[in-house]
Amino acid sequence: MCLAVPGKVLDIEERDGTRMATVDFGGVVKEVCLEYVPDLQVGEYAIVHVGFALQRLDEDSARQTLALFEELGLLQEEFGDPWEAAAAEAGAAPAAVGGDTAREARK
Repeated sequence: MCLAVPGKVLDIEERDGTRMATVDFGGVVKEVCLEYVPDLQVGEYAIVHVGFALQRLDEDSARQTLALFEELGLLQEEFGDPWEAAAAEAGAAPAAVGGDTAREARK
C-alpha cells in the first residue's frame, strides 16, 4: 500500500535546479521533492506521497496522523526494511537474507 504520510522538513537544498528536502516521518528520514509546495520551510510539516510533498500540514494533525499510522502498523509497512519484508513473504528468517552484516553494508 502506498500512503500519503506526514513528515517534518529537516533541511532544504537545491539539487540540479530542484528543491529537495530531508524529511522525518516519525523516525524514518527520506529525501523528498518540494516542487509542488515551493514555499515549504524547514520545521514545517507536509503530506508526502511517493517522494513528493503535496500539501502543507499543521503540526498537531501531522503528529496525530503519524501516531495513528504507527498504531496501525502502517509506518512499518510503508518504510520497513525491504529485506526483512522479502524474507517474511518467502517464509524465511531475516538472517537468511543476509543478516546484520548485509544490513550494515547497505547503510
